[in-house]
Amino acid sequence: MKAVIFDLDGVLANTVEFHYLSTKKVADVLNVPFTREMNQQFQGMNRNHLIKHLLKHTEKPFSDKDIKTYGTLKNKTYQNLIQTLKPEDVLPGMMTFLLDLKNQNIQTAIASSSSNAKTVLEKLEIVSFFDTIVPAASITKMKPDPEIFLRAADDLHVPYNECVAIEDSEAGMQAIQATTMFSVGIGSDPLVKTADWHVYKTEDLTLTTLIEKFECKNNKR
Repeated sequence: MKAVIFDLDGVLANTVEFHYLSTKKVADVLNVPFTREMNQQFQGMNRNHLIKHLLKHTEKPFSDKDIKTYGTLKNKTYQNLIQTLKPEDVLPGMMTFLLDLKNQNIQTAIASSSSNAKTVLEKLEIVSFFDTIVPAASITKMKPDPEIFLRAADDLHVPYNECVAIEDSEAGMQAIQATTMFSVGIGSDPLVKTADWHVYKTEDLTLTTLIEKFECKNNKR
C-alpha cells in the first residue's frame, strides 16, 4: 500500500449538510422538491448533473444558460456556508489517520467532485497533508466513472493496485470498484457496504487495520 486517495465530503469533512442546504435553496427557487434523502443519492456527483435533475422536475424547457445560472446560485450559497468551517470540524478520527499516514510516508490525494475542495481543506487546516488535489474542473467524466481516482494515482505515480480509495457515496464506490484499488466505504449506504473494508463511522478507520485488510486481500490474489 503506497497511497491513500480520499473523497472529501462525508469522509474528511461533514459538508454533506452544506450541500443539502445550498441545493435546497435552488430547489425552493424552482419550486421543486428536494430532501436530505435525495441529497444522499446525488452525493459524489457533479453540480451540473444535480441542477439538470432539478430543472427536469420543473416541466419547463431549460438551456445551458439556466444550468449555469442555478449552478452558480448553488455554488455561491455553498461557498458562504463553508466559510464557517474550522479545524475542529475534521471528522472524528481522521486527523489521527492523516498523521499516521504522514508518519509512514504513505502518499495521499484528494479525489472530490467539489470545485471547492481546496477551500474546504484550507479552512480545516489540513491541505498540507495531501500530495495532490485533483481539480474537479480537469475531469471529463465524473463519478461514478473512475477517472478522478485514476488521475489521482497517476499524479502520485503509484500503480492502481497499490492504492486505497475511501468513499462514503454510492457514485464514489462505483467509481472505486471499477478500478483495481482497495476500496474503503464509510457509512450506511448499501453499495458502500460492499467495499473491501466497510466501517460505519470515520473513527473506526485506523491505519493499522487498513494495512491488515489490504495485505489480507492481496495475499488472496
